Amino acid sequence: MKKGYIISIIVVVISILALAIFNRAVSEKKTAALYTEAVSGDFEVSLSTAGELRAENSVDIKGPEIAQRGEMRAADLRIQDIVPEGTEVKKGDYIAQLDRSNFDNTLKDILDRLDEIQKTLDMKLLDTAVTLSAYRNDIQNQKYIVEQDSITLMNSKYEPPMTVRTAEINYDQAKRTFSQRIKRYQLNVAYAKFQIDIQRMFIGRMTRRKNDYEEVLSSFTIYAPSPGMVIYKKDWRGIKRKAGSMITSFDRVVATLPDLSSMMSRIYVSEIDISRVKKGQNAIVVVDAFSKKTFQGVVANVANIGDKLPNTDSKVFEVLIKIGETDPLLRPSMTTSNKITINTYYNVTSVPIECVQAEEDSIPFVYTKKGTKQIVLLGVSNDKNVIIEKGLKPGEDVFLATPENPAKFRIAGNELIPVIRERERARKAENAKYRTFSEPLKEENDLTLDTTAVQIK
Repeated sequence: MKKGYIISIIVVVISILALAIFNRAVSEKKTAALYTEAVSGDFEVSLSTAGELRAENSVDIKGPEIAQRGEMRAADLRIQDIVPEGTEVKKGDYIAQLDRSNFDNTLKDILDRLDEIQKTLDMKLLDTAVTLSAYRNDIQNQKYIVEQDSITLMNSKYEPPMTVRTAEINYDQAKRTFSQRIKRYQLNVAYAKFQIDIQRMFIGRMTRRKNDYEEVLSSFTIYAPSPGMVIYKKDWRGIKRKAGSMITSFDRVVATLPDLSSMMSRIYVSEIDISRVKKGQNAIVVVDAFSKKTFQGVVANVANIGDKLPNTDSKVFEVLIKIGETDPLLRPSMTTSNKITINTYYNVTSVPIECVQAEEDSIPFVYTKKGTKQIVLLGVSNDKNVIIEKGLKPGEDVFLATPENPAKFRIAGNELIPVIRERERARKAENAKYRTFSEPLKEENDLTLDTTAVQIK
């Protein structure tokens, strides 16, 4: 009995010791997890955003140009049929068919009208030939009458004066009638010529319209201008043009044939960050479809004018990143993740952003493992870490969150407060220059950190 009692006591003691050791180990592990070390090394400031692949160069596949075709009016055209997007084509291959119905109906009306005018002209020519032939016969007959009256007048010179006078009057009257019939014939010739010219002018105009419509309709079947891969054109709303979509006289592009040997990633950067993006900055592009592979790139173009996002007041600027290598896997419209290197700082000390805290006076500080509430002078930050210009040395341990009993930590680094205040005043003065026009932009050389964004409560 006594022996069993002793064994029970020993088991209880061992259990208590094991539990104490376990709790101590867990406590030490938990405490270690609350610390991090200020590290020294290269510090990269970058900007990350999503984007979309596009070809640097491409050939537009366009519909017919109607606005420059004589009397034809500009009109929107419907895409009746188009090959599937991504189709590989050769030069001259079929691409799309535009709806011909309206133009076919108009051409039919033109042909009917042209046939009607041609028939009218033929009838006018026939009537004119008959009429002028009768006039010519009258002239010829009157010419004979003039000759007869002339002979009668010559033969009457030995007749009485009254007979001679009558012959003279008949001769003069015959000559006047002859002259009148010639003039009437000439007027009818001129009038007939005028009428025929009008009809021929109508025929020429309708013929030109017919030729214009036939030429335009021949281009309603669209063929590839060069070899490549068919990519659907996006309109101003970002909607792809496909079968059933409309093209306008101002934007006649049905699809494009991109040059896949030179690809770019198109991204949009907010107006707050655009001042930090410069042409020539290095970038890393990852295509979401095969995220394990990265591509090196460089900022090739930064837009000077921003565009509004739909349903918002925010403005964004288009930035193009040229990919420095080719890959047959890259295709237009693929979604990308892009990281632009804004700047790289060498041999600097940095800590995670969550280590930095601030109170109502906005003076940044960190809690150190050696028991100090260390005031720090901050430099630039990225999405994870921030540079410590003064206040910490590499290798010092700092708390990742507010420690227990923070009141026990003694304040250190008060000599940095004037420097921090002066830098804050300079930043506010710089921002005040732009406040009248827009919200201040964060400059690359703005080395202060918005501590309210990282304060841990």
